[in-house]
Amino acid sequence: MPDLRTLMTPVAFVLAALLAVTAAYVAALGVERINRNAILAALTEAGITWAEPRANGLSVQLSGLAPNEAARIQALRVAAEASEAALVRDDITVAARQAVVAPVFRIEMMRNNDDLSLIGLVPAAYGDQVLIDRLQDISARFEVADMLQTANHAIPPGWENAIDFALQAVEIVPVAQFSVTAGRIEVHALVQSVEERTTLEQRLRALQPRDQVVILDLVAPRPLVSPYPFRFRLGEGGGSLDACAADTEAAQERILTAARAAGARGRLSCQLALGAPSARWAVAVEQSLGALGAIGQGTLAISDVQVLLTVPHDVPQDQLDRAVGRLERQLPEVFTLSAERLPAPDDQTQQAELRPELRASLSAEGQVRINGRLPEPRIRAAVEGFARARFGQGAVQVETRLDPDLPPGWSVRALAALEALAELHSGDVTVQPDTLRIRGVSGNPDVGTQVSSILTAALGGAQGLSIDVRYDEALDPVAQAPTPENCEARIRQISTERKITFAPGSARLNEDSRQTLDQIAEVLQECGELPLEVAGHTDSQGRAQTNLALSQQRAEAVIDALLQRRVLVASMVARGYGAERPIADNATEAGREANRRIEFTLIRPEPEPAPRDPALEAELVFDGAPPPDGAILPRPRPAPQD
Repeated sequence: MPDLRTLMTPVAFVLAALLAVTAAYVAALGVERINRNAILAALTEAGITWAEPRANGLSVQLSGLAPNEAARIQALRVAAEASEAALVRDDITVAARQAVVAPVFRIEMMRNNDDLSLIGLVPAAYGDQVLIDRLQDISARFEVADMLQTANHAIPPGWENAIDFALQAVEIVPVAQFSVTAGRIEVHALVQSVEERTTLEQRLRALQPRDQVVILDLVAPRPLVSPYPFRFRLGEGGGSLDACAADTEAAQERILTAARAAGARGRLSCQLALGAPSARWAVAVEQSLGALGAIGQGTLAISDVQVLLTVPHDVPQDQLDRAVGRLERQLPEVFTLSAERLPAPDDQTQQAELRPELRASLSAEGQVRINGRLPEPRIRAAVEGFARARFGQGAVQVETRLDPDLPPGWSVRALAALEALAELHSGDVTVQPDTLRIRGVSGNPDVGTQVSSILTAALGGAQGLSIDVRYDEALDPVAQAPTPENCEARIRQISTERKITFAPGSARLNEDSRQTLDQIAEVLQECGELPLEVAGHTDSQGRAQTNLALSQQRAEAVIDALLQRRVLVASMVARGYGAERPIADNATEAGREANRRIEFTLIRPEPEPAPRDPALEAELVFDGAPPPDGAILPRPRPAPQD
């Protein structure tokens, strides 16, 4: 009979093995539960309720429907932080993307007096009927053709301001097209004259919202000019374009190119106008300028088809003859050419002393003085009355004597001289029996053309005519109109000519900056509230963080100083850049001084995004899922045909 102890030994080993397996199983269950509970608690704390952790041995399987890829990654990160990352298994499904591309809301308004057409896309929350009702409130006479569509999408920022401006513009512009998007409005209008264009532009700019880019294309019909003029003077200092007209933009460019080649300097202007005497007008001007350039000095005057070359007395006769002979063969058939040499200075002085004359001068304050000779009392009364009508009743002083022996046509020349003088801001004119000289400045870029047309019509040609008038941009009301861009340029010029400075290491303005800020405040009070960035800059000396804070404080100090001068500063933004944007070398004292500055920059809206490819949008926008309510689907691109 076997020994009992011998039998108990294997049994003991079996029982021990069973107990070890049971203990290991219980321990594993405990680890699984601990890991799962830790991950579940962490997910709950992070607000991730869609993820479900499930124990699978020592690992934890994370499952569920994530709203997007970013949510899936966040859930895995939270689970890995709550347990060991190696134990977390990813079994998460990401929901199919259903991105909706925001449509570009845009309206095209076309007004032809009482007829209005509306085409485009508007937000459904705004509604097309709202726009039509507002147009009917402006004028019950409007006949509105409604071709608007709506889309169920949020109203973009700036949309309502853009619509408000467009409706105000529609009310005051009878014939125009308006393109309206949030942040950008384009106005294309037909006006009756240059003066009306200037007035309308000023009215529209005054209505322009701060957050909108407004582009104005106001076209006035081309004026009829008769006689058609061109006048160019060439001397040792270069050329001067006194009068110019062209019938097309191509002719305009051709003439200006030839004028520069002949020696013209500075800003050149050639008025687009009707009335050209020949389709080859630009060719005649170009060839005539070439002849004058070959001579090297003199005056070229063209009136309709009459070309006149006048050269100084010291130009050799054979040189003049060669240039005239060559030009006679080149000019188009309808044009006639004449040339003359001026007498020597002594002869001119002697002749001038014997010749009668009439002089008129216009001061910058608008005062006119007329002296010299007129033929009879009736003509003197006519000249005085004409002058008072053109310059003002109390602005004219007449000091003329009577001379019955004046040559024929004197009265016509006198009145033409006063009419030409009225085109200037200041200047003078002298009438003599065979010459008429005028000089002065004006704020009209086409002043030379207008003066030349007036005088050549009165004199019957350009012979004996001397015109020395120039355009001054500072006198031009259009160039000086307070548009946002013009105001920005004026402020920058002021701050460049005389810097805004501070005490060293401080945001306290120096006394020297008082006058600069006064001038800037005057501009801003004229321009109204502008969205401006006032930027502070420093040199590179010192700690970067200190410079950044100092530049911010200085920009804020400038805005505070403007506020004290009663400037509207609500739309201004102070921004410090420290030493990040140098404009000079910080290794030199002069460079560091230049870098310590305040800059004013107009804040402009972001440009419109580039249009997207409709075919690409059709493939990618919805990823095969049905579109949301109100989404605008692009039309599919047609398949190419064989």
